[in-house]
Amino acid sequence: MVLYTAPGDEITAAQLYPLLMLRSAVFVVEQASLYQDPDGRDLLPTTHHLWWQPADEPDGYLRLLRDRDGTHRIGRVCTTRRTRGTGLGALLMKAAMERVGDEPAVLEAQTYAQKFYARFGFSSTGEPYLEDGIEHITMRRVVRGG
Repeated sequence: MVLYTAPGDEITAAQLYPLLMLRSAVFVVEQASLYQDPDGRDLLPTTHHLWWQPADEPDGYLRLLRDRDGTHRIGRVCTTRRTRGTGLGALLMKAAMERVGDEPAVLEAQTYAQKFYARFGFSSTGEPYLEDGIEHITMRRVVRGG
């Protein structure tokens, strides 16, 4: 398996298209969550895409954004159905956390995944809320030594 990374302003259409297909397959089709996935942030120079792709199609993906205050925002974390439970999501998160370093980070977790993100230093903040019919909760990473 190979980890690919690309900033938003350098990712090619041939790279981005299968990533959008994966995101759509997981979030829109599997989770029956009707929303417009392309949000205008995928091609920004401050966006960074990370994905695992052993062959022609990606098996897992996430993107890193930068909020206006400089906080890293992790989102669109997904894996194919056949690779769930293999540790691929953890490998993606480890790669993202290496890129983030000791800087602040936030994500909007589906509530069932709170323990998964806690393994990477994220703690729940606030109350659960519904987004696109799925319960989520905001999680922030505690910055150590900062």
